[in-house]
Amino acid sequence: MTDVPNLDPDLSGYIHQVQDERPIPFVPRRVVSLVPSLTESLFDLELADRLIACTDYCIHPAAGVARLPKVGGTKNPDIQRIIGLRPDLVLMNSEENRREDADALRAAGITVWATEPRTVWDAVQLLWLLMDVFEDAHMTYRVRTLEIAYEQTRRYMTAGRMVRAFVPIWRDPWMTFNADTYLHDLLYTCGAENVFAERERQFPLAADLGQAEPLPPDDRRVVGRDTRYPRITLEEVVAAQPELVLLPSEPYAFGEPDMAEIAALDIPAARNKHIYLFDGSYLTWHGTRLSKALIALPPLVAAVRGE
Repeated sequence: MTDVPNLDPDLSGYIHQVQDERPIPFVPRRVVSLVPSLTESLFDLELADRLIACTDYCIHPAAGVARLPKVGGTKNPDIQRIIGLRPDLVLMNSEENRREDADALRAAGITVWATEPRTVWDAVQLLWLLMDVFEDAHMTYRVRTLEIAYEQTRRYMTAGRMVRAFVPIWRDPWMTFNADTYLHDLLYTCGAENVFAERERQFPLAADLGQAEPLPPDDRRVVGRDTRYPRITLEEVVAAQPELVLLPSEPYAFGEPDMAEIAALDIPAARNKHIYLFDGSYLTWHGTRLSKALIALPPLVAAVRGE
């Protein structure tokens, strides 16, 4: 587990800070956002007057993004169109966007801010940094309210029994996440223990699924590859015995058939009917949408606890 704040429930010594410098030496006035969660956050922080374009996947707030030109998807943005818009700054994320697109924009002389929050605390600090970069802090009360809600939720929910949880993010093959992710820390904040926290992705796929020996870490086919999102089997899920299962609507749109398949497993979550279809944006959209996650997640954990 790396880059995770002090997990003491009373938050004493909670000194983790985002080590990120201002990405631009002047206040940006023309901004393109290739990160849906940051697009929404700019609207919520009343900074969206700087936005001149966003992606097709920037859907919140609906009325606000409807007026903005779209520049393609997060994985396939129209680089030439973005360059033609002459932005001061392009907002990107190391997981949602591709390095080659960032490199192409930088090669064209455009400043790129590539964000990468891996904890909830990182995500809150990013909101403070956004206001600092845009030199507009009149929504300070909103971010501070969110920060307090986060601190109180973490203190209260981690003081009780931690609930064993499984959250897939894809299937065919099934895929989940380990401890070095925002999703993991969000679950922890809300009182849930990620049953695959220590599981690392192995290569090739057959090795991840227990059907072959994994390549050694120094193999050139493995070096530098992200190991935070392992492919898993349902047999591993049964062995982990989760008490709570959340099936998110994104990045994979899980539905009733998936819910029925998990419900057929011999796990506490199935026996006690704690399997839920869940809004995936609450889990993966770091930013102001965190406020919705802090409302929606704790009651599900409390229900497992019998509270």
